[in-house]
Amino acid sequence: MRLALKIFIVLGMTLAILIPLLMIRGVIHDRQQYRAQAVADIARSYAGAQSFAGPVLVVPYTETVEVEETDKYNIAHKVRRQKTRHWTFFPTTLDVRGPMQTSTRKRGLHEVRVYEWQAQAKARFDVKVPDDADAASDRRIGRPWLSYALADARGVRSTPQLRVNGRALAVEEGLGSRDGAGLHVRLEAPTAGQTLVLDSELDLLLGGTESLALVPLGKSNRFALESGWLHPSFVGTSPRYEIGPQGFKADWEVASVATNAQRQYREGMTLPVTGGPQAETTDLAGIDAVGVRLIEPVNVYTQADRATKYGLLFVLLTFVGFFMLELIKQLPIHPIQYGLVGLALAIFFLLLVSLSEHIEFIWAYLAASVACIGLLGFYLSAVLRSVGRGLGFAAMLATLYAALYGLLVSEDNALVLGAGLLFLILAAIMVVTRKVDWYQLAGARPAARD
Repeated sequence: MRLALKIFIVLGMTLAILIPLLMIRGVIHDRQQYRAQAVADIARSYAGAQSFAGPVLVVPYTETVEVEETDKYNIAHKVRRQKTRHWTFFPTTLDVRGPMQTSTRKRGLHEVRVYEWQAQAKARFDVKVPDDADAASDRRIGRPWLSYALADARGVRSTPQLRVNGRALAVEEGLGSRDGAGLHVRLEAPTAGQTLVLDSELDLLLGGTESLALVPLGKSNRFALESGWLHPSFVGTSPRYEIGPQGFKADWEVASVATNAQRQYREGMTLPVTGGPQAETTDLAGIDAVGVRLIEPVNVYTQADRATKYGLLFVLLTFVGFFMLELIKQLPIHPIQYGLVGLALAIFFLLLVSLSEHIEFIWAYLAASVACIGLLGFYLSAVLRSVGRGLGFAAMLATLYAALYGLLVSEDNALVLGAGLLFLILAAIMVVTRKVDWYQLAGARPAARD
């Protein structure tokens, strides 16, 4: 009965440590939100995550159509009304490229990545204006416009330069998408059945925060981006890319049959954006697109949050070690001593996230682990009544911390490494206790022994 009671006490103390661990995870999530607020503040004063779509040729027309309407007596009548509609044409070929000059801006402790993209967008249109109206419709074709859609027009850093068939045209704001964000130029009104062959060239300096998405609206699309940022995360279709000491170069070739972008644009879907400022996902919401996110090489909050998920395992393994020493060596360890050791293990994660906001994650991890291992080694030398036992337990903890760091930096192999570590720990416990007479231990009265 004494052994069973001790087991229940140890399990209870293990579950009790969940409370500070959950509180520390809450702190980490709060810090993530603070960083998200910093990104939002900079986006408001600079420009947000950018998307670029276009050009699209829109030809408006007005015609008389016969519609059925009901009068005040609910009697249906056919009447003739003028309706304004438009045709939307997409480029035959689209080539968008340019370098991204990156920098960082600070809000408190947080650094946010911003960029200026020197865009060059070339497109060719070869389309025919429909000539299918009957004489009764009285169709009149208006002045078409060539439009470019932007996610955040505040990012336009200088006056855009646009040439159509070699002639410079004045760029106006609006008409880029359903919500009007973007740029456009008006063209001369065509005639029914006319073939329009247009070559457009846009030079644009566009600023943004952390991500850039490009929409493949052409029949044939070619995109190319380059930057001095060393840690890109590509979104949408994977490009051909090179990453070196000078930054990255990426190149996409996308055919219209490989994307739903044209249909989605006609249906009025929003421009693509990546997840929230702190999101690690590479998914895009909105029209199909490709692009890049300028990510941190190590996201300290994500890493710290992942580390806390192993916190309960750390506490459980440490308590198991205590329990084995208490039974095998007949060393009485009070539940308060279990609790203090568990709290020290929990505070490691709080130290980790607080230090990593000021120094690199690897050094923050090393400093936090050395501090906790040193404290526990000193304390356990007294609790276990032996400096050798205290140092041995500290060495075991150092091994666990080293294993945890390996799990954090090897995200793709975390499961297999974690499973292997648990197997080795279980095997070690079974080897050490293989000759233990548990019935005898259960009836023995623990007594202190040096």
